[in-house]
Formats: sequence, structure tokens, C-alpha cells
Amino acid sequence: MQTSTTSAPASEISLAVEHIRKSFGSVQVLDDISFDAHPGEFITLLGPSGCGKTTLLRIIAGLERADSGRIVLAGQPVDHLPANRRSVNTVFQSYALFPHLTVFENVAFGLRSRRVPQAEVNTRVHQNMEMVRIADLARRYPHQLSGGQKQRVALARALVNAPEVLLLDEPMSALDAKLRAEVQVELRRLQRSLRKTFVLVTHDQHEAMTVSDRIIVMNRGKIEQEGPTAEVYERPRTRFIAEFFGAANLIPARRSGDKRVTTAVGELSVRTTPPWESGTVAIHPEWIEITDTEPAENAVRAEVRDAIYRGDHVELLMEPGSLRVQVSPRLRAEPGATLWLCLPVERLEVLDD
Repeated sequence: MQTSTTSAPASEISLAVEHIRKSFGSVQVLDDISFDAHPGEFITLLGPSGCGKTTLLRIIAGLERADSGRIVLAGQPVDHLPANRRSVNTVFQSYALFPHLTVFENVAFGLRSRRVPQAEVNTRVHQNMEMVRIADLARRYPHQLSGGQKQRVALARALVNAPEVLLLDEPMSALDAKLRAEVQVELRRLQRSLRKTFVLVTHDQHEAMTVSDRIIVMNRGKIEQEGPTAEVYERPRTRFIAEFFGAANLIPARRSGDKRVTTAVGELSVRTTPPWESGTVAIHPEWIEITDTEPAENAVRAEVRDAIYRGDHVELLMEPGSLRVQVSPRLRAEPGATLWLCLPVERLEVLDD
């Protein structure tokens, strides 16, 4: 496990989370969490239920107090400030729209509470409603909106106050799968056009990969791994990451030499020398190659135990080793067929644990 740190100058950091700890009674929810977010960066806090990600978001927003550590926004510590005086806004899972107010008045609420002049309210509200494509809904009430429309209203209401950081607490979880996929792409487009710092909390790995510049994977109150999206997916460091982020094949192994391991599927070459005598190597199903002839390296002769049609791909369950292989639906591989597999050296990850 690791804690994220950075050496970037303070002027290049919009949000700094420094050594945050939080307990509820005897249960430690957050254990020394640190990371930085840069201006215009989309960061996702990803992890299973109970890992502490929502509590961390609430501490950043000022809705919870940390036991120790500090939150810094645009170079200024804000731990002493209440939520309404921090340069952040939050889009909640429930959207928290006011049912008795029109869409226009919901978006304008934060500006009115700060006594912004009416002319400026009109301008900023209309600009933000245009930006998230809800200008034609101005006179409707929340009960007249679809789930996707409510989500856009909540976004406009949060963005109209021009926060330093926008916090998003699983705002797409209530949407159906098709609409959720559309809104994810739209959210990413919006973030890029605004060049604002977004911090999203989700348990959905596909959502995290769709929208993020950088993913921080949390587990049991700690940062398990963080980095650019592709790096976290392609280079898992622990069993937890490999299983949670992409469901990779986990292959028990014993070190048999420099960058060599012995496994149930045979002797394999690996990218890095294992730090253990016995441990695990991992590879994603889509990176295992099927070949007509025996590969020169990391060749495995395996039998198809089952073939599961998934629409855009077929998942083959192979023996020995209970390997899962993802192939095109055009490949006909029936149970009982024997195939040559290649486990590319550059795709085999040696896990730390």
C-alpha cells in the first residue's frame, strides 16, 4: 500500500489533502491519507463500500471534521472554515434539489444566498444552464425532470458558484446503464472545457476509467495505489488492485530465477524480479494471446473448459490454471478444444503481496 505525495509547487496545486485521519469510535475510517490535485485535473477516489472515500470527500467539503491532518485549497488551509466558506461545491448522489423551486431558482440558490446582484445572477445562471444543456428546462420543477436532467441541474447549481474544486459523490449511481454511460462522457467533456479540478467518488471501475486523469484506489481507509488511469489498470501492484480493478487472472507462483517463476501453467518469464519466494503474478484476460503454433516464450498448452458469450467478446475458461481468456466472438473455440496460449512477458505483473 502507498500514500500519494507530490513535490509540485503550491501554486500548481488546487487541492492538497495532508495526512488525514478519521475514526468513528473504535473504527478507523481514514488512516494517514495524502494526495494533491492540480488545476484542471479530474481525480477519482475509487474503492469498495466502506473504504472511506465518501468520508474523505465530506472532510474536503467541510461536512465532517478530520481527527488530524489538514485540507488546503489554492494554497490556503481551510480546516477552520465551515462548508459554506470553502471554495468547493458538492454534487450529491441524491442531487438534493429543492422541490419547491424551479430549475432556474435551484441553480441560482447559491448566488442569492451570497446576495449577488440580480443582473449577475441572471447572466451566470443562464451561462451555466447553457453549458450543461438545460436552458430549455428553466421553468420546470424537479418532479418534472428525468434522472439525467436532475443530475445536470445539480451540476449547474454547483458550478455557478465558480468553485476551486467540484466534488462529486457518486452522482451517476441512480441512472440506468445507458444514461450513465452518456452522462460520464458528457461530464468529462464539461470538465475539460471548464478546466476545473473535479474529484469524483465512485465504486464503479468503468466509470473511473471513463472520466479520470488520475485514479486513487482506496482500501480499508488507506490509499492502495494511485496514478494515471492506464497505469493503475495495466500495472496493478497488489492482489486487491488486480482483483478489484479489472479482475485479472491471479496465478500462484514460485521464484525460480532472475525474472523467472514456476506456476501451474508452466515456467514463465516476468518483467521484474519477484521480491518474494512464493507469491502471485497477474495478467488481464484480454492480454493472453491465442496462437496457431507454440510461442517462443511463455507458451501454455491449455484446454477450453467453457466458453461464455458476452456479446462483444467471448470469455474462455481454460485448464490448467483456471485461466480466463478474452477473445473475439469470431473465434470458434468449443469446450474440449486444445489451444496454444502466449502470456506476453510485458503484460505479466509481479504483485507485491
